[in-house]
Amino acid sequence: MIAILAANFVVLVHLAFILFVVLGGFLALRWRKIALVHLPCVLWGVMIEWVGWLCPLTPLEYRLRRLAGEAGYSGGFVDHYIMPLVYPAGLTRNMQIGLGVFVLGMNLLVYGRVLMVQQQRKKRASNR
Repeated sequence: MIAILAANFVVLVHLAFILFVVLGGFLALRWRKIALVHLPCVLWGVMIEWVGWLCPLTPLEYRLRRLAGEAGYSGGFVDHYIMPLVYPAGLTRNMQIGLGVFVLGMNLLVYGRVLMVQQQRKKRASNR
């Protein structure tokens, strides 16, 4: 029971990390220092996709499921709704590279906006 809960927790952490990589730049619009954490996470996420590395959370989750006696995924909210978001079926190498390009492009746009906002704030402060 504990191993299943731990495996489900790992999947939720994995999903949260993915969401942070994709959308975390928007947090930098409000809290600029978050970029110090977010940008290395983006780099990691892009490299995972482009190089084809395996995220360390994946084998950890599989190991926990095996410890619980599960051969694969079975019922429950996490298994049916969260797992397909973290591990989409039919994911190809080209799709992974495309995802990496999407994540990088989106974050370049967001951080371009972050820099514009920062310059506007500096300009307003110097005009006072």
